[in-house]
Order: sequence, then C-alpha cells, then structure tokens
Amino acid sequence: MNILAIGDIVGSVGCRFLREKLPALKKTEGIDMVVANGENSADGNGITPSSAEFIFSSGVDVITAGNHTFRRKECYPKFDECPFLIRPANYPSATTPGKGYTVFDMGRTRAAVINLMGCMYMEPLDDPYATVDKILSEIDTKIIVVDFHAEATAEKLALAYYLDGRISAFFGTHTHVQTSDERILPSGTGYITDVGMTGPYESVLGVKPELAIKKFREKLPVRFELLDGKCRMNCIKFTIDDKSGLATSVKRLEIV
Repeated sequence: MNILAIGDIVGSVGCRFLREKLPALKKTEGIDMVVANGENSADGNGITPSSAEFIFSSGVDVITAGNHTFRRKECYPKFDECPFLIRPANYPSATTPGKGYTVFDMGRTRAAVINLMGCMYMEPLDDPYATVDKILSEIDTKIIVVDFHAEATAEKLALAYYLDGRISAFFGTHTHVQTSDERILPSGTGYITDVGMTGPYESVLGVKPELAIKKFREKLPVRFELLDGKCRMNCIKFTIDDKSGLATSVKRLEIV
C-alpha cells in the first residue's frame, strides 16, 4: 500500500493549498491513506474544529498534532469525538483530551498511526520510548506509521532506530523544513527526519519574515502573522508491503 505523509499545514493559506493539490496527487501517486500534521492549521497557531474538518474534507484520513495541539480549547471535544484526530500519545492520558494513536480500516487492510512528541527542547512529557512500547503491545496491525513531533534531529534518529523493523514508516514533523535523508533503515522501516511544511514558502516557517526578524532582533513579544503568498506542500510517500508491514520504497515530494 502507499501512504502519504504531509508536513505541518500552516494556517488557512496552507489548508487551501492542500485542498487544491491533494486530490490530484492522490490519483497520480496511487495513495491509499493520507496522514497530515495539522497542529498549526488554524490562523494564529493550534487547530480548531473547522480547520480539522477542512483538512479531512480535503482528502486527509488521519490528522496528527504536536506542541501546539491544545492552544485552542474549542477543539478539546473534537479530540475526544473524532478517532482520526490524534495528539501526541505521551501527553498525560488522565488529564488530556483525545488519544495518541488510531487504527484506520481500509477494508482489505488496516493501518495504525501513532503520534509522539520529543522531549529535547520541548515540553517535558512522558518518555516516548516507554509510551510507544505500550502502544505497540496493544495493537495488532502489521502496518504502523509514526509521526514524531520533535526538535532535535538526533532524538528523531535515535527513536527511529529503536523502532526499526517494528513499524512500517517513521516521519518527523515540527521544524517545517524538509530534510533530504529519506531512506529505508536496516531492518525495513521507512524514514525521514522531517517531512517539512505545507504553506507559504517565502516565509519564516509560515510567518511574515519581517515579523520574525523583529522578534529575533528586539527580543520583545511580536504578534506573528502568516504570509499569504506562494505555497509548497512537502510530503513523503511510503510504499509498504502488506504482508510484512515493512517499507519497500520511500519517495520525497514537494508540490508547488
């Protein structure tokens, strides 16, 4: 099967570009399932019920999240109600809305999607290693995809090697910059350090450059505004063997 992973969707401009480009891409690449990170899909950060529904109706099957997951309280009920809107599994389960993984049933096969968040330079959440081990003991699907929302490249690589051969595909999110290190790890897991961003390209991670410069130079709070310019959609296509659950190819894509 072919799984498409899409980098962080930034604001309404990124959502509109996704809707414009995704249907044709699914056809040309023969995509069976689409996973997209939507934690920045609302203008001004976070995710709202309306931005989540817009992403789903554009052709995405599972939405993952990250450190901006809970910026918008109006979306808390949505995480509890919608099984395919997931948040990092290593948030405290007793106090956090939603779940950290889901299983998507396509009829002929099923695929699990797990969302985790890193601890280096991020919030001090539960250990992602122990968290993912527990989840893997609970699910019985051969095809398993992990979105690891993390800052440090070393942390992403280390967890990927830890999971190599136990999951089908591992992609990093959060930095909004697509890396060029896509490959199949020694035991068969498809990998990329960061899948990138869906949004305005001539920006600072989606933000107007002059505002980001002002923040870095003056060190004072700045209200960030998204750039409404030319967009790109960074994504990666994992081809997975249905029987073994391991990757047979990894293809990096940038849609303009």
